[in-house]
Amino acid sequence: MDLQIDGDAALVTASSSGLGKASATALAREGANVVINGRDEERLEAAREEVAAAGDGRVVAQAGDLTDPDDIDELVSVTADEFGGIDHLVTSAGGPASGPFLETTDEDWYHAYDLLVMSVVRLVRAATDELRAGDGGNVVHITSRSVKEAIDSLVLSNSVRMGVIGLEKTLSRELAPEVRFNSVLPGPIETERISDLIEQSVERGEFDSYEEGLAAKGEANPLGRIGRPMELGNTVAFLCSPESAYINGVAVPIDGGLGRSNL
Repeated sequence: MDLQIDGDAALVTASSSGLGKASATALAREGANVVINGRDEERLEAAREEVAAAGDGRVVAQAGDLTDPDDIDELVSVTADEFGGIDHLVTSAGGPASGPFLETTDEDWYHAYDLLVMSVVRLVRAATDELRAGDGGNVVHITSRSVKEAIDSLVLSNSVRMGVIGLEKTLSRELAPEVRFNSVLPGPIETERISDLIEQSVERGEFDSYEEGLAAKGEANPLGRIGRPMELGNTVAFLCSPESAYINGVAVPIDGGLGRSNL
């Protein structure tokens, strides 16, 4: 399927690894020009080369901290200046610290809110004029299945990420029809973080091999496995495309059916 985004301009945050990088790769593969972002410049450059190899679009690396308002403004400015506008904004950020409620400090709460919610607020605010221009734009938020079902020991993710979903639904009405807003809710996916955890389990003797550990991670899933990063990335690219033009204000679980919520 031709997603008809060849030559479009996209900004994907937290995209030097994991699901952000997969989303940037899917967009680049379809011919979009992409700005990727991360804090580690060396890792970011390696990701830029990988994403650029996926397609014909230009890929620009812009370092920045998503909790720094000035860095966010620079990210948006660089994208608009490099590509003449912004058609697609994909917001992603690293997960907050795990732990139970009574061990979570005020500082943990404020940092999680700044990272997960205020970064999105600032990004959308800064990019709105560009997204509204021309034929209009798309915003896709990468959040977590924790907004559907609380996950043990993830009180920050369970609580704070809900703010992104409320914002998405509100903006899907306030900024329509020029800009569409949607979210994806990943379940267990074989990112670098999951791979590291599996390798640590192998080192502790819990599994005989990485393959055994990976299989164990997917045992509870109806599909019998955990997800692959590009399966989420492909969904993000679809939601950015005219092929999804009547999808607005939804939160799509990408979890292989692991969640038990009816809605």
